[in-house]
Amino acid sequence: SGLLPEGALQLVIGSTGDLLDRLGGFDAVTFTGSADTAAKLRVNPNLIRESVPFTAEADSLNCAILAPDVTLDDPEFDLFVKEVAREMTGKAGQKCTAIRRVIVPEQLVDAVGERLRERLAKITVGNPKMEGVRMGALASMDQHRDVSERVEMLARGNEVLFSARDGFNPVGEGCANGAFFAPTLLLCRNAMVNDAVHDIEAFGPVSTLMTYGGIDEALALAARGKGSLVTTLVTKDPAIAAHAVPIVAASHGRVHILERESAVDSTGHGSPLPQLKHGGPGRAGGGEELGGIRAVKHFLQRAAVQGSPTMLTAVTGEYVRGGAVKESELHPFRRYFEELEVSHSLLTHRRTVSEADIVNFGGVSGDYFYMHFDEIAAKDTQFGKRIAHGYFVLSAAAGLFVSPAPGPV
Repeated sequence: SGLLPEGALQLVIGSTGDLLDRLGGFDAVTFTGSADTAAKLRVNPNLIRESVPFTAEADSLNCAILAPDVTLDDPEFDLFVKEVAREMTGKAGQKCTAIRRVIVPEQLVDAVGERLRERLAKITVGNPKMEGVRMGALASMDQHRDVSERVEMLARGNEVLFSARDGFNPVGEGCANGAFFAPTLLLCRNAMVNDAVHDIEAFGPVSTLMTYGGIDEALALAARGKGSLVTTLVTKDPAIAAHAVPIVAASHGRVHILERESAVDSTGHGSPLPQLKHGGPGRAGGGEELGGIRAVKHFLQRAAVQGSPTMLTAVTGEYVRGGAVKESELHPFRRYFEELEVSHSLLTHRRTVSEADIVNFGGVSGDYFYMHFDEIAAKDTQFGKRIAHGYFVLSAAAGLFVSPAPGPV
C-alpha cells in the first residue's frame, strides 16, 4: 500500500536472538503477551542500561460482575451468561481479554452455574473446518500441559462445575492427538480468602465462578486481580453503575457496562473499539494500545519549548497570544489561501451596540433573559446593569470581519 516505509514492518517467526541487546536509547519496545514474559523482558540488562522505553500490554485475570439488582427473569441475566460463555470459549480462551473470574451474588451462584453448564455443554469442540464446530485447539501441546497444570492448582479447595468429565469428544479427523482442552468452569465459595483464584491464570477456556455478599465486596474481589485489562459490569441500575465504575476503574483499563439497551450495539467484553484504551495497570502491564493518538505517544520524543510568544508562534505555526502581529490593510478575504500567514492581523471599524440591537436580537432568537431586558433586576448582579446577548456579540464580530465584495473567497 505504500503507507509505511520499506522495512518498517517485519515479521520474525521464532526466536529474536540478541535483538534486545542491539537496541539503543532512541529505540522503543512494545510487547503484547503473558505477564510472566513481560516481567522477564523488562529486566533485560541492555534495556535498563540504555533506558529503552518498554511498554507492555499483558494478559490478566479479567472479570465479569453480575450486579445484585439483576434477577433471573431479567434480560441482563441471560446477557451475562452469554457473555461469559463467549469469552471462555472464543479462541479457546487464548485471549488477553478473556473472562477468568465470574463474580456473582451468592443467592444466584447456583443458577448462574447451571446456565453456564447448559451453554458450555452445547459447545462443539474440534476441527474448525467442520460445520458446527465452535471451539478449536490450544496453540500447542506445551500450552495444553500448562493449562492442565494450572487447572489442577485452581481446583484445589474449589469445586469443578464443568470439565472434560462431562463428556468431551473433539470432532474431526486428527483431533485425537490435538491440543484440545474442554471448557472448564470452577466454583470458589471463599474468594475473599482464596488467593489462587486471583493469582493463577489458566490461559485457555477456563473461568472461575465466585460469590459475593454486597456490591462493595464484588468490587473488592475485582481489584484482587492486581490490575486487569477489562471488566464487564452487568446491571440495569444506573445508580449501581455510578457507584461501581469509579472504584473498579482504578484497577482496570476498560470498564464495559452491559445491559439490555447497550447490548444491541455493544462490541462485547473482549472487543474494544479503536478509539478506546486497551491496556491496564499492574499485572496487565501498565501499557496501552489503541486509544487513538494515545497509542503512539510512547513512540514519540516529546520536548518542552520555552520562549516568547513571538518565538513560540514561529516554532509551532500557531499564533500564541501576546506574539507580534502583522498588521495589514488588505482584508483576508482579498487574499488567496497560500498568501495567508500566521499572525496576520486586521483592525476593523467600530460597532456601537444599541437598544435596537438588543430588542431585535431578542426577537430573532427568542432569548428574553432578564439580564438583557430588565434593568432593575440586572442592577443586583455582578455586572450592575444589562448586558448584550453573548451570541449577538459573536454575530456582530463576524459581521465586522466580513468583506462584502466578491473576491478569492
